[in-house]
Amino acid sequence: MLSRIKEEINCVFERDPAAQTVFEVITTYPGFHALMIHRLAHWCWGNNFRWPGRFISHMGRWFTGIEIHPGAEIGRRFFIDHGMGVVIGETAIIGDDCTLYHGVTLGGTSWDKGKRHPTLHDGVVVGAGAKVLGPIEIGKDARIGSNSVVVKAVPKGATVIGIPGHIVDRSKDKNIKEREEIAKKMGFNAYGATSDMPDPVAHTINHMLDHIHRMDKQLDNMGKALKKSNVNYKEDDILPLDDCEIEQ
Repeated sequence: MLSRIKEEINCVFERDPAAQTVFEVITTYPGFHALMIHRLAHWCWGNNFRWPGRFISHMGRWFTGIEIHPGAEIGRRFFIDHGMGVVIGETAIIGDDCTLYHGVTLGGTSWDKGKRHPTLHDGVVVGAGAKVLGPIEIGKDARIGSNSVVVKAVPKGATVIGIPGHIVDRSKDKNIKEREEIAKKMGFNAYGATSDMPDPVAHTINHMLDHIHRMDKQLDNMGKALKKSNVNYKEDDILPLDDCEIEQ
């Protein structure tokens, strides 16, 4: 039990750079509180203590602003960032290492009994305000863009944006690989920053990453040309991007 709780705390540090200490996570993170409360409510629900499970879930909703039905199945290292307004339905199934942001709904589209909520496979990320509706499957490592409405199955590794949700064809963007490499070096998570998204900030960031990549390549070519021409010049050491510290 303690090892599982420690695992849930560690995943907060991995996905939220604002997290400072274990004590802070335990005392001030509603997503962590909601998950711990759900584990207890789900145990009650699975052992036919239905009313206690519902009541514990209800108290968790009142305390955290996150509503998780005690019947929902949630895997390991699940992280809800901020969390206010998150709703997870009774027959939802969430795999390991999934992340939800605030305002996400994993809801149903039918009043019939049986499976009526989504299944999220391992590693799925759902952006703020997104709605994933119906007994659909979201494939492993898929990403759902902020405020998207998804009502159809999403394949493994795909990125979905828009209303209704549609899959972004990242292969059409010839610069995507270079952007991701530069962004990774800089410690910047480029989630959601695709050329298909109508976001002026994301558009600007993409062009900045393209510009940095081309400057790197051009300077490297210039250095090789100078050496080939036997021109003597002093090369100053450049601190790698992943070693740079941002001063505040």
